[in-house]
Amino acid sequence: MPSSLLDLSVQRVLQDEAALLEALEWLPSDLFPPLFKAAVLQGQREIVKAMTASWPFSRLPLGALLKAHRNPLDVLKAALEGLGVLLSQQAQRRRCNLKVLDLNLNDDFNDWKGWAVTQRRASGAPSGPSESTRSRGRSLRGDRPGAGPPHVLLAPVKLVRDVCCFAEQEAPDEVLAFLIGRLEQGTALPQLWCRKLAFVGLPPDLPILEGILTMVQPESVQELKVEGFWDVQELNVFSPFLAQMAQLHTLFLANCSLHAGASGKREDSKVRRLLHQFSSQLLSVSRLRHLTLQSVTLLGDYLHLLLRFLQAPLETLCIRHCILGNPDLTYLSSLPCTSHLRSLDLSGVRRAGCHYKFLPALLRRVSATLESLDLADCGLHDADLTDLLPALCTCSRLRSLMLCGNLVSMAVLQHLLALTLPRCTFAFLQLPVPLHCYVPPRFALHQGTLDEVIAELRPILQPYRPLRVFFDSRICYKRCDVIYVHLNQ
Repeated sequence: MPSSLLDLSVQRVLQDEAALLEALEWLPSDLFPPLFKAAVLQGQREIVKAMTASWPFSRLPLGALLKAHRNPLDVLKAALEGLGVLLSQQAQRRRCNLKVLDLNLNDDFNDWKGWAVTQRRASGAPSGPSESTRSRGRSLRGDRPGAGPPHVLLAPVKLVRDVCCFAEQEAPDEVLAFLIGRLEQGTALPQLWCRKLAFVGLPPDLPILEGILTMVQPESVQELKVEGFWDVQELNVFSPFLAQMAQLHTLFLANCSLHAGASGKREDSKVRRLLHQFSSQLLSVSRLRHLTLQSVTLLGDYLHLLLRFLQAPLETLCIRHCILGNPDLTYLSSLPCTSHLRSLDLSGVRRAGCHYKFLPALLRRVSATLESLDLADCGLHDADLTDLLPALCTCSRLRSLMLCGNLVSMAVLQHLLALTLPRCTFAFLQLPVPLHCYVPPRFALHQGTLDEVIAELRPILQPYRPLRVFFDSRICYKRCDVIYVHLNQ
């Protein structure tokens, strides 16, 4: 494919490095993206450095180029050197508008021209240098006398990068490792702003954790994920950091244990003290809206201790594959954070010698807001579901209901649909396969009986214009047989 006129022009300009560096103050903004991309790909460090210090847009999405380049650290070093020049006390602001150096890897640099136009329109900036910049340029070249505008120091530039560390990684990715190394050497760096922060499968005493927590600005974190076999004492590594996450809206804790290494009453007392230490930090996290607790062991009788400091109402509460006790289930329907739920996921939650009588009270409490309810694989029986039906019918905004994996008869399933379909706004259902479809002694699924069940359900669903009704075996992520129903809503 022949090169475009722009490509040929870019290559011609890059051949005279000195002239390009001299012209950066007056170069039209539209030319910065293609020139910068080409300079990076050709390894012209001085141009990368100088263009970073003169970047005319508020954001420089560098991450995709780092991902594509054979020597990403060379590119990053050159860009950081440009920031060093920009942020030095002697630097003039000139035309540079850079506020964010984005190191995330999800940007597409294939169409920088379109991106640049979008940025310019969003900021209202002209495509070329301003009159004040041209005047300053003429003054610097000696074309006219006069001192020009006063020097203005650039506001601090942020480094932006999501941080996800996984156990299968022997070391953090090279960009993150480079930044941590610079920090450990005492080298000044711009602030690192991190929207997503995840530690998956890492031991809590790993040195990399301390390095990351030292480097990341806690007020920038919006999503925090901790997935690993940590006990409640090890979770408190995050306590001081968590209290500073003023913008945190999503918290995901998985495979953690509320065990503290003691026994009997001593264990209970220690867990309660440590849980108070951890959960009290949530008082400062007033923006938290989405909370997931997955496979948290020994959660029974401690859930309310973990959630009681959440004063703002949650939009999403997911408690998956946990064992809950009566105190937890009772408190769940009265905690401040559960007053306006839009999504409730209790899939895989099992009872520890208790009942599900708390659920009707909780559903009535959130009936005006609830849109999604997941009770898959909860061990519900006919009596449990029958008790739940009156409250379920009050949830007029409910669009998705997941009940697969529960031990329900065909009669109760038909009764459920007959009562809820006229009152709820279902668009999606995951229904359990009735018990009589399984043949003892191994409870193998009888396909003929299943086909009869689906045929019997169709007349009930027909007035609500079902788009699809089909069966899926246990290969689904919940490991349950499912009858899927998609409705035309």
